[in-house]
Amino acid sequence: MKRSIYALSTLALCMAMSTLVLPVLAYSGLGTEGGITLEEHLELATRKVETADANPATGSGTPYLDADGVLGASLIAGAIFGGIATAFFVRGKSGRYAAYGRG
Repeated sequence: MKRSIYALSTLALCMAMSTLVLPVLAYSGLGTEGGITLEEHLELATRKVETADANPATGSGTPYLDADGVLGASLIAGAIFGGIATAFFVRGKSGRYAAYGRG
């Protein structure tokens, strides 16, 4: 009982801490003395959008088909976990507790 209370409390604490805005503002330096101002932040964002519009061939920067990208990593992880699942299924069919006469 105490373990579940501790686990739920820890989960609630992590979820509450992830919604705080203060660490984001402290990291970006927005609003601090000598940090970046809102106008500078908006200027950098405007330049980023202009650069992306000027170079449409570069895309978003996310390499989908690269092994380091989204699709490549998904395929590699799927192959690894699929191989493990296949090994478990094959061993399970011929194991000690397999039902006799079913394949």
